[in-house]
Amino acid sequence: MRFKDVFSIIGPGMIGPSSSHTAGAVRLGRVARELIGIQPKQANVVFYGSLAATYRGHGTDLAVTAGLLRLDMDDERIPESLDLADVLGMKVAFLSGSDPAVHPNTLTVTLSSGRRRCRMTGCSIGGGNIEVVEVNGFDLKFTANYPTLIVYHEDRPGVLADVTRLLSVTGINIGYMDVDRKARLGHAATVIEMDGVIQEDLLKKIKRLANVTGLSYIDLNGGVPN
Repeated sequence: MRFKDVFSIIGPGMIGPSSSHTAGAVRLGRVARELIGIQPKQANVVFYGSLAATYRGHGTDLAVTAGLLRLDMDDERIPESLDLADVLGMKVAFLSGSDPAVHPNTLTVTLSSGRRRCRMTGCSIGGGNIEVVEVNGFDLKFTANYPTLIVYHEDRPGVLADVTRLLSVTGINIGYMDVDRKARLGHAATVIEMDGVIQEDLLKKIKRLANVTGLSYIDLNGGVPN
């Protein structure tokens, strides 16, 4: 058997009883927080599968909230995350969903702050690892193990070529890409996992491209770009 890295063998340093129900949930919360790009005022979390039955006992509710506050998996404040959220003015609601889930440890997070909205569905797949399967209604899959860019755009010829060209000229290698669209020549979204970190000036250039309507950047190791 081969492992990708040491993390796959020994698992993450974490607070909580379960890497699937706690550490992975923190990472899912972190991803959702980076997607909206601002501290949310309202967070609604729906748990599916085994999480729906155990999220209180295993602290998954605390873990997701910690991620929304941008805490790490080993942060000792995770058990206090709901109190911290209250201090920051973030209201958090938890529900158990009965719909079939793509994985036993699946959750959906819906965030809002003013006019900003974000919805994300992801799975905690073990050892603190995650897989996001849906973002804002688009079927996009990624792991957030690498710096990740999500580009919202119109489905037009040349859009992705323009994005990848900008990444290429700055020396950033693409490791993975996934695209979903609502309809031919309609709204689309593309997720790109990269080997390198994107700087703020490059994000601005991508955002100014024709037919690009928005973007999100996720780097769980480095946070926001410099």
